[in-house]
Amino acid sequence: MSDLPALPVTFRPARTRAVLLTAAVALFVVITTVAMLLEQLSPGERVSFVLTAALLAGVLLLLARPKVVADDSGVTVVNIVGRRRLHWAEILRVNLRPGDPWVFLDLSDGTSLPVLGIQPGIARQHAVRDARTLRALVDARCAPDPEPTRSNPDEDQD
Repeated sequence: MSDLPALPVTFRPARTRAVLLTAAVALFVVITTVAMLLEQLSPGERVSFVLTAALLAGVLLLLARPKVVADDSGVTVVNIVGRRRLHWAEILRVNLRPGDPWVFLDLSDGTSLPVLGIQPGIARQHAVRDARTLRALVDARCAPDPEPTRSNPDEDQD
């Protein structure tokens, strides 16, 4: 297929990530500024404000982490707190059904893996396009070899 992207390719919810990263920075700056401007706060209370801001920003940064990286040897799925490396042959199907919050991969071990790196939240059409591209990559990488190799090399000799 000539319409497949060159590998490696990364899929991630760009708009959602931009919103989360902006919110994390804004939240940290606002809470830290408030802590420094409130004169009645002790130094310990100011530090607790800043640490709380850092904790909240850290949660938003974790939510912005999901992505999917496809390369020649397989797919790496990075979700909020986990990372899983899959070989192409392990992926049976790429699913994004109406109402799904993100893509699911049906795996050869009988399980299903959520892929938060492709989610239709803010940009549905972008997620559908990414899911189709990942599905096409899986189909292209897992297609059976049209000409099987011979098991006995001596068959060619007369």
